[in-house]
Amino acid sequence: MISALGHDGAADGFINSYTGGGPTALRILLGAQLRRLRTAKGITREAAGEAIRASHAKISRLELGRVGFKVRDVADLLTLYGVGETDERATFLLLVEQANAPGWWHKYSDLLPTWFELYVGLEEAASVIRTYEIQFVPGLVQTEDYARSVIMLGHSGASAEEIERRISLRMTRQKRIVSSDGPRLWALLDEAALRRALGGPKVMRAQVERLIELGDCPNISLQVVPFGHGGHAAAGGPFTILRFDERELPDVVYMEQLTSALYLDKRDETDPYMKVMDRLCVEASTVAESRRFLTKLLDEM
Repeated sequence: MISALGHDGAADGFINSYTGGGPTALRILLGAQLRRLRTAKGITREAAGEAIRASHAKISRLELGRVGFKVRDVADLLTLYGVGETDERATFLLLVEQANAPGWWHKYSDLLPTWFELYVGLEEAASVIRTYEIQFVPGLVQTEDYARSVIMLGHSGASAEEIERRISLRMTRQKRIVSSDGPRLWALLDEAALRRALGGPKVMRAQVERLIELGDCPNISLQVVPFGHGGHAAAGGPFTILRFDERELPDVVYMEQLTSALYLDKRDETDPYMKVMDRLCVEASTVAESRRFLTKLLDEM
């Protein structure tokens, strides 16, 4: 699970180091700082909860960045933790207001389960996204028609309007990836995802063309894990690793399940996935070989 993040240090160090990474990442960072301030004073979650007329469970949720902040609650906690009327306090409370600002994805909140809304926010803040997929082409590099085919598999009873909004959400997530200041995307695709003709031959042909086109983007690397390589390190299934510029945010491993998702951020949990991803990059075809594979696949269609 997402835990209180970062290393010990003064609050002003955090304030001065924050450069901006979206409301989700900011909530996690602020929550981590509140935890550090509380533990430095030897104050229990129960005592902190009493100070803001809440339970220890709410303090836990605040420190994990899973809920929005009330400025009054944070102000009371800062007073309890000994952070008086200083520039540091004022800046902290200003960041709280920024953390409460809705992300662009808020207008899709009726479509986003809570467990996935967290991921969209983290993805928006990430500076490096490394993803491995087996069954589908990764969502961040899908065409609209391919995305429609994938989305309809999981939402066959949805209205046409809902399907189009879900596609719009996915395409909006892609805009940051292809922008000039977008994150580094490193996507590994199992050959099975490319051989599975979702939406039919025409849709798949356009999807492969899109992958070849995206391969020209300097911040995007695509590698294919071909059948010919036999077994490989990622025997456990698809996963994504998010890395952030903020030094107080650790890597996050995300694994999506049918009706939920697993988030890992502790070093002993994420290190095995980092090693598997590194091994996959070595075992897969190189970027140049993968481009030739995609070109050949396109000729076969």
